[in-house]
Amino acid sequence: MAGVEIVDVTKTYGAVQMIHGVSIDVPDGAFVVLVGPSGCGKSTLLRMIAGLEDISGGVIRIDGKVINDVESKNRDIAMVFQNYALYPHLTVAQNMGFSLRLAGRPKAEIDTGVADAARTLGLSDYLDRYPKQLSGGQRQRVAMGRAIVRNPQVFLFDEPLSNLDAKLRVQMRAELKQLHARLRTTTIYVTHDQIEAMTMADVIVVMRDGIVEQTGSPLELYDSPANVFVAGFIGSPAMNFIPGAIAADGSAFVATDGQRLPVPPELAARAKGRTVTYGMRPEHLALGDAPGATLVTVDVVEPTGSDTHLMARLGGSIPIVAMLRDRAAVRPGDTVRLAADPANVHLFDSETGGRIS
Repeated sequence: MAGVEIVDVTKTYGAVQMIHGVSIDVPDGAFVVLVGPSGCGKSTLLRMIAGLEDISGGVIRIDGKVINDVESKNRDIAMVFQNYALYPHLTVAQNMGFSLRLAGRPKAEIDTGVADAARTLGLSDYLDRYPKQLSGGQRQRVAMGRAIVRNPQVFLFDEPLSNLDAKLRVQMRAELKQLHARLRTTTIYVTHDQIEAMTMADVIVVMRDGIVEQTGSPLELYDSPANVFVAGFIGSPAMNFIPGAIAADGSAFVATDGQRLPVPPELAARAKGRTVTYGMRPEHLALGDAPGATLVTVDVVEPTGSDTHLMARLGGSIPIVAMLRDRAAVRPGDTVRLAADPANVHLFDSETGGRIS
């Protein structure tokens, strides 16, 4: 195992800069997830670590050694791709042992490594099958097995679950997490799915437009987002954002349409009189007449069984989403009162987008 250091790394394609001075410290044995929207540079960064893309500037170290100019095959990493990248004419066992055969390892060592990885991944009964005879989840396990048999210092995953159906993704997330708990190999995992990031990561790195917006544990990013972008990206359904200002006397937040919403006094005091964006997660809203409750008009009701999602309009124009833990007898067109929990309110500077804390 080994840590990975990414120090002020840049990537340019001609006159276009894709990665802007990114620095990330991946501790030995950690599971770090790079997350962000399509085109943010996360896969490009992963390919630079793997040696599949040149590094335009900065330094990448694995186990303390600079690997900028080291060939991919000599970096002691194993990469799992989105499309599995299995050889269709080879069996499961042959696919899993391919890299070891390429390295000239003894047959006994290859057979032992493949058998051990197959047991770990529940593939022992499938070693003689070909990829076309496997389900999507089984193919992804084979791709992971091919990485495991190499016993690398670092695992790299590039959106490995995106081709699977929703139920299988949930199952594979759990299997990947259990696998990491057993192997404790340093892992860097790329996804655009924030649910994957939240459920699997020790550390999440949120990227946008080739820069790092925030790094921290899943709950740190959920509870204390650095800015509007992170707040809106982490959490599902996404955080509600309401434009307005803190009243001059600090008594409340006043939305642009005049609606007043509660804010903790100490937070309001720091933003008194300022133009801000009010952030409230859907799960921190509740039906009722609690102090500070405000009227909303319901547009859509989505019962999920365990929760009820309300899509509504605050003051007739500002969209707002509430996730209610109880079943609610609410219909589209109803006017109801929603109360925000002041303890979970976030305020963001309207100009910079930074969180006011």
